Amino acid sequence: MNMIVDTFVFLGKFLYYLLESFAYKIIPKRKKNVAGEIVLITGAGGGLGRLLATHFASLGATLVLWDINQEGNMETCRLAKEEGAVGVFAYTCDCSNRQEVYRVADQVGKEVGDVTILINNAGVVSAKLLLDTPDHMVERSFLVNAISHFWTYKAFLPAMIKANHGHLVCISSLAGLAGISRLSDYSASKFAAFGFAESLFFELNALKKSEVKTTIVCPYFIKTGMFEGCTTKYPFLLPLLEKEYVAKTIVNAILEEQVYVLIPKFLYFTMILKQIISPKMMIALSEYLGADTCMDSFKGREQENELQIETKRKHQ
Repeated sequence: MNMIVDTFVFLGKFLYYLLESFAYKIIPKRKKNVAGEIVLITGAGGGLGRLLATHFASLGATLVLWDINQEGNMETCRLAKEEGAVGVFAYTCDCSNRQEVYRVADQVGKEVGDVTILINNAGVVSAKLLLDTPDHMVERSFLVNAISHFWTYKAFLPAMIKANHGHLVCISSLAGLAGISRLSDYSASKFAAFGFAESLFFELNALKKSEVKTTIVCPYFIKTGMFEGCTTKYPFLLPLLEKEYVAKTIVNAILEEQVYVLIPKFLYFTMILKQIISPKMMIALSEYLGADTCMDSFKGREQENELQIETKRKHQ
């Protein structure tokens, strides 16, 4: 009897939320006001993180900027102030270091207040064949791209739960939804980040903390130094993304409290195909889109990042 009742309740909810989602495609959701919110962005020293900072600055948010690159972070701080940020606080932090994350998070709590929007944006990529990838780079990929999210959530989520107010944002990747050649460590770490954020989404709803929102972003490769040299075979289908476009899309998704964001929208189609076609057809699709060779000319900044990390550790 319970199963019959539960089934009818589920079908009723399913139909209601399906109609609601269609309605939102026609009538956009009302955007929330983030003025006065404390927004923490990891990896804020350049690229996507810097643009997210300037966008939130223009919306009246207080910014907390984390990056291992102090010089880049201070430049982001300057640009955010030019955009009219209510307050900007820059901290040098290696997100892969658990003790450092907790120490700087405690400092933020004392100097700024409780973070209400957390954007886990920091990331690294090596783009090598698995057997050419040094062990320390595999570890580094997981520490920065996935495990650091555990530390930032543990640092800032308790205050959000207590207030039943907040927003957790995970910048994952297409590589967190589908494996890509030469990105085994990066892809695995982004899958982990996606799974972690999605699990917390369900966990918070089970705890009846529905006002602590979740947004999970999965973009294709962005035109930043991190993916310099990355190529695409057919740009009209799967373009290398302009970082300004991605930043605007992410900010809009946060304001509309969207949970899943795939960029470009063509990815929704490819994810459906992944579930229904054979592995051989998946290989054929990968070859057609050029995903199997997109990282062959990679010239990203991982070596530069590694140098910054080692230099920082030597001075500690």
